Amino acid sequence: MSIKLYVGNLSYEMTEAQLNTLFSEAGEVTSAKIINDRQTGQPRGFGFVEMETKLEGQKAISMFNGRDIEGRSLTVNEAKPRERGGFGGGGYRN
Repeated sequence: MSIKLYVGNLSYEMTEAQLNTLFSEAGEVTSAKIINDRQTGQPRGFGFVEMETKLEGQKAISMFNGRDIEGRSLTVNEAKPRERGGFGGGGYRN
């Protein structure tokens, strides 16, 4: 079963291909995606990497979390499921 990792504090010059190559040091990369700003199209400094197995994902976290890449200390952890919808608050009033 694959695992999705959040990768933060990326250099704005890093490409998805470079991210894929970097994380392949820890195991099989299923996908690597850098998130861009909707208005400007510029990278936002974070992305997601999907690893083939949970074990490879854990290895990638231990290898890259806090590691200096292109002058920036990466933040790498398991991605949380995206929160969807809702207006918050919840309860009804009479």
